[in-house]
Amino acid sequence: MSTIHIPAILLAIPRNPVTALGLPLALGLFSGAGTAKVVRSSWYETLAVPPGRPPRQVFPIVWPALYLSMGYASHLAVKALDRTVSPSARDDLLLGIALYYAQLSMNFVWSPLFFNFKQIGLALVDSVLLAGTTYYMTKLFDGATNSQTTYFLAPYCAWLTFATYLNGGIWWLNNSKPKRD
Repeated sequence: MSTIHIPAILLAIPRNPVTALGLPLALGLFSGAGTAKVVRSSWYETLAVPPGRPPRQVFPIVWPALYLSMGYASHLAVKALDRTVSPSARDDLLLGIALYYAQLSMNFVWSPLFFNFKQIGLALVDSVLLAGTTYYMTKLFDGATNSQTTYFLAPYCAWLTFATYLNGGIWWLNNSKPKRD
């Protein structure tokens, strides 16, 4: 018997492919809604950035694709949970699903922390925790879904690693600069 309890609603959302895809996409769009104005501000335009930062036009293309991928992975994980009889696979899936919602929450707060509140250091802590949680979630889902979820989560893990590098570089290069609007 598993010690992890997931509320029924949190299992029902990814059980339906439309809501599985829609939840992370809606949260991502809502979280990032205010960033367009900030990326055109003097604060953002004067930040020193590490090498390799893509043009800002890349982000609104990459993130929706990643949200859809993570949503579909959650759908596959819950479907695997519904049909598994293995107690260890069930435990891995339940913990993975709990971590899925944890990483969604961390993902949701990153944009406001970085762009709206200009808390680059706190955003970096969030990014490190987000990446670690997502890597562990991916590992837990992998065996229990015969690696199906990993195909959808590996690009997200890679992007989170890159995003953490960017956030860390921006923090390092700007941590002594005064915050401006």
